[in-house]
Amino acid sequence: MPDVAEMAGSAAARGEGFLTRIIGFVDATNLPQQIRDVDAAGLFSNPWFLVPFVSFIGWNIYKKAFKEIILVLIIAGIWYVSGTEYMATLIVDGELQIGKILPVMFGGATVLGLVIYMYFGRS
Repeated sequence: MPDVAEMAGSAAARGEGFLTRIIGFVDATNLPQQIRDVDAAGLFSNPWFLVPFVSFIGWNIYKKAFKEIILVLIIAGIWYVSGTEYMATLIVDGELQIGKILPVMFGGATVLGLVIYMYFGRS
């Protein structure tokens, strides 16, 4: 009979190794720093970004795919909110500020609930 605790331990070790590799990749590519350094005004005046973006939005309006437009707006909103001063003060001296993280968690749960409702709640 297989030992459940041993199987769970080996699965946890494999999962931990996988997450460690992902975190190492994100650290090696400096992805958070790159996202922080994006010039939004320059991005939306760059034709190499603007033409495909406007085409994507126009195509979704033509196809009446408003769920995708709302999803793009949610992603842009999350990107904007993640760069605010409020998000920068969530961790002070290496400690998570519980009073500040709770509104973020509830906001994230609300957005996740909206996305789940949009894609799975309505037919």
